[in-house]
This record gives sequence, C-alpha cells and structure tokens, in this order.
Amino acid sequence: MNRDYTRKKTHPIEEDTIAAISTPYGESGIGIVRMSGSLAESIAKRIFRSKKGEVPYFISHHFHYGEIVDPKDGHVIDEVLLVSMKAPNTYTREDVVEIHCHGGYFLLQKVLELVLREGARLAQPGEFTKRAFLNGRIDLTQAEAVIDLIKAKTKESLEIANQQLKGNLSKETLAIKEQLVKDLTLIEAHIDFPEEEIEPISYEELKKDLNSIIEKVDEWLLSYEEGKIFKEGISCAIAGKTNVGKSSLLNVLLKEERAIVTPIPGTTRDVIEEVINIHGIPIRLIDTAGIRGARDIVEEEGIKRAKERIGRADLIILVLDGSMELEAEDIEILKDVREKKKVICVNKKDLPIRLSVDDLKRNFQQDPIVFTSALKNQGIDELKEAIYSTVLKRGGRFSPEHLIITNIRHKEILTKMKENLYNIIEGLKEGESLEFIAFEIRLALEALSEMVGETTTEEILNRIFEQFCIGK
Repeated sequence: MNRDYTRKKTHPIEEDTIAAISTPYGESGIGIVRMSGSLAESIAKRIFRSKKGEVPYFISHHFHYGEIVDPKDGHVIDEVLLVSMKAPNTYTREDVVEIHCHGGYFLLQKVLELVLREGARLAQPGEFTKRAFLNGRIDLTQAEAVIDLIKAKTKESLEIANQQLKGNLSKETLAIKEQLVKDLTLIEAHIDFPEEEIEPISYEELKKDLNSIIEKVDEWLLSYEEGKIFKEGISCAIAGKTNVGKSSLLNVLLKEERAIVTPIPGTTRDVIEEVINIHGIPIRLIDTAGIRGARDIVEEEGIKRAKERIGRADLIILVLDGSMELEAEDIEILKDVREKKKVICVNKKDLPIRLSVDDLKRNFQQDPIVFTSALKNQGIDELKEAIYSTVLKRGGRFSPEHLIITNIRHKEILTKMKENLYNIIEGLKEGESLEFIAFEIRLALEALSEMVGETTTEEILNRIFEQFCIGK
C-alpha cells in the first residue's frame, strides 16, 4: 500500500522580484515601498546611500538610515530608513526590502518607478500574501484571514480574523484529517491485503468517529451566519410614516446631528446612510423618507427610494408615534414589512401613550417592541439590545472561545464534506462495500485539502487574492 494523503501544493513558485507601495495613497507621515524576491537586496544597494558611508552589506532586520539616489545621475529622491530582511524569516519567505519614505504620493511613486527600472516588476493585488502561501509560510485559510484583518470594522471582527490568522481553523481541520486518514488506512489495509487477515475498523467505531466529526462541522456551519454578520455587518432601515421621529432616532443613535430635524412633516427627502457599532456588529443605518401620499415630485422620488431600501434591508426599525393611535399610513407600512426581520420602536414615550400596545403585541408576537424617546434620549440602550438579539437570534455577547467561520468558500467546502460523511454512515447502514466507504473518505479528505489550499486551483487562488490591495 503506497498512498499519500498529505498532498502537496503544486502551484509554481514565482522567481522574479516584485515591488509595490504598501501604504495607502495620499499624504501621510511615512509611506513604504516594499520589494520581495531574490533581487530585492541588490536593487536596494544600487539605489540606497547610507549616511554612514558605504554599506558593504545590510544587517538583516535592522534599519539603515540614508538616502534613495538615482544611480543614473546621483539625484537624491528622499531621505529614508531602509530595512532588509533575509529569507526565510520574512513575510513571504523570500528576501524582503522595505523603504520607509516620507508619505507623499508623488514621492512614493518616484521611488517605486526607480525600483521597477532597476529590475523589479509591479506586484499584483495580494501577491506578497500569495507568495507567503505558495512558500508554505501560511495556508490558504490564513491567507484569507489577512484580508479579513485589513477589512475588519469592529474589535469583534478583528478577533475572528485573528483566530483564522493564528491557524485555529487549520489546526482543527488537521485533527479531523488525521482521524480520517487513520480510519482510511485501516480500511485500505484490509482491502489491499485480505490474505493477511487484517481486521478493519469496526463499523460502530467508525460511525462514532464520523458522528463526532459531523458534530464539529455542524458547529462551524452554524457559526457562519453569525460570523458573516460580525464580518460584513447588516443594513438596517429606519422606516415609518412622516414625523414619527425617524431622523431624530438616527441622530441619537449616531450621537451627532446627521439628519435635519424639523416639526415639518416630510423634511427627509432622500436616503441617509451611516454606520454604527452595536456590540461589535457594524450596522449600516438607513434613514428613509417618511411614507405617505407624496406632496410633490421630489417627495415622491424620496418615498420610492425609501420603499426600495426597506425592501432590501436586512433589518427594519419600524418607528411608530406612541402619542397617536395607528393611522392608515402606519397600517400600510406594517403590511409591507410584516415578513421582514424587524424591531418595533414606539417613539415619543415622553408624551402620553395613546397607541394600543396590546394590538401591536397581538399582531407582532415574534418582534421585540421597544419604547423610546429620541427627543429625551430614552430607551436607546434597550433599542440597541433589541437590534443585537434580533440580528443574532440569541442573547449574550460575542465570545472568541469557539471557532467561528466567516468565509463562504469554507462553508461550501464543509457542507460538501459533511455530505460525504453522511454518505458513509448511510453506506454502513446499507452494508455497502469497503471500497465505497474508502472512496467517500477520500472525497472528504480532498475537501479538507481544498480548504487549506493543498489542492486548490489557480482560478480559485486568483479569485481570492484579487480581493487584496496591491502591496499586501
């Protein structure tokens, strides 16, 4: 028996030297031009002049103070700090040079042009991280975590990305892989050497192993929706008729006067969007025009846009005027959002309540009802709690103790692997051959290899890394 279940990456390793500006465009205190590849240090030596005289070699991982000079004419471009980092102790496991310049865009561009002229080529989006993956420093789940880290909008989404970057998912999948390989080895030994009378793993023991793995995979799949919410956030439309306090509510949630508030109904004519953080969830608040019979063509367009945004929103904060009984406009809006995930916000609690709360509770038994006064800043914390629990469908706060997946690619692969495991269990029940069981286990192993990037196609790699900025 000579089967290798630790399949290696077969993607070609790039040998040329790449370069890019690794800091955002614009004016800043410093900006960094980064190189990676075998020519990085020789290019640096040709364009760098130390303030301490000639430098015969760079000390790895030490800063050197000097100037970037055009070797053609000796023209000084910038005063810089340069750090050379020797392979393999670098981000890409190649020789890496970073030139820390002053942070003007034109200046950085001149240094980059000089580096490219001296033999480097412009890096593609995410190519530094791609090389880190191809050179075995990180696996594909960790590479994907880098972009999540860069795009993190809250502390919680940052913690989830760091989980992945530390290799937590890789470690968990490795444990599953080792168990499946162990089971497969026993099965194939029995298939390949029947004359040796090798006892295969018992069906009961195999089922126990598989059910344990399925339970773990189910935990990850259940975490996906929550992870996606922390990673990407949700859109939340503030809806209601005119003059119920939608814009006032937006302002108090944002803690700033973002929307114009007047006693005149129909003040908000267009959609206003701002992002807030509620217990780690990025919430994109959308203040919409009050819905009523339009008085003019501008208000008519505003109401049309409001209805479109309400239809697309992940969550609705339905604002009702607690000082008034329900009117026809309220009832019409209630009908429109009945099937949406929502929080009922009864505003103006500082005034005598005339709205029939019992009617609301009968009609919206599954939706939280919160009483607020946007004018007096009352009930806002309760509203935030209601939004949080409605979005996540659970109480409590985010905890990084358990692994959370946020990537749709991971979800699809895990779903495929779970199907293979269920096929094995069904096959065991129906008395399928050991060859069939071995085939399904191999498919599950291939799914795990695809997730960490051992068998990933170039097309998938390109799709992943094109999401990165150039320079990372």
